[in-house]
Amino acid sequence: MSETVYHIPALLNECIDGLNIKPNGVYVDVTFGGGGHSRAIMENLDKNGHLYGFDQDQDAIANAIDDKRFTFVYSNFAYISNFLRYHKVKQVDGILADLGVSFHHFDESDRGFSFRFDGTLDMRMNRKSENDARKVIATYDEERLADILYLYGELKSSRKIASAIVKARAKNPINTTGDLLEVIKPFIKPTQEKKELAQVFQALRIEVNNEIDVLKSLLQQSIKVLKPGGRLVILTYHSLEDRLVKNFLKSGNIEGKVEKDFFGKVNSPFRLINNKVIVASDEEVERNPRARSAKLRIAEKI
Repeated sequence: MSETVYHIPALLNECIDGLNIKPNGVYVDVTFGGGGHSRAIMENLDKNGHLYGFDQDQDAIANAIDDKRFTFVYSNFAYISNFLRYHKVKQVDGILADLGVSFHHFDESDRGFSFRFDGTLDMRMNRKSENDARKVIATYDEERLADILYLYGELKSSRKIASAIVKARAKNPINTTGDLLEVIKPFIKPTQEKKELAQVFQALRIEVNNEIDVLKSLLQQSIKVLKPGGRLVILTYHSLEDRLVKNFLKSGNIEGKVEKDFFGKVNSPFRLINNKVIVASDEEVERNPRARSAKLRIAEKI
């Protein structure tokens, strides 16, 4: 399986620059995927440097880099502290997280991540997980479904869609992406069809994979895991994630509550490297349209 087919990493050069890589440093790519970012990191490491690549998807194992300076960790990055401790690593020089879904997931119809193909409503990054999109659609009550669609998909029609799902599933099970599209399409604006369908699928995917809580866990652990001077480099793809990362990097806490000392200086464990969010250039978006929504934030542990 080639790296290009599996995924084209967004803002690759900006991410590598943001890590400010020390040749003999220790780094973590918590979203290994096709290994695009990881290979670029390793090009900047000498024989004493090391990279740990985390991924909870079994498909990513085939992309593992055959190099003694690389360790593949088959796990969700919510457990970053535990696994680094297992590998006898106290602190690292940089953490990279690309929170986007890989091309591989969108393009594999049987994974159910995309409305472009008819396939099982799955959407699990970790296929050993008990919760999948079909279960969410079948068992969540109307209010909970509406909340997910509104919070994670930012859909104004969330209540109408949730109501339609609950009515439809009472008659027939909603097992495939095709089944779901049949139910929700009447509530999707024809002029905004691709965008709104993507928002529905995004909301379900975030819920299935518990993505917001996992991100919060990573951010909180990064304070202890990073060495002073270590870099945290995070690519987000929707406003909920971006707002969470932005507030955390400014304040050092999930709530985004900024605390100041006696002199008015903000008490945060991080120094922002880029005050203004970094986005893909027009040239990159032309080459890779999925980079359009990518937002990059970089901070250094004080």
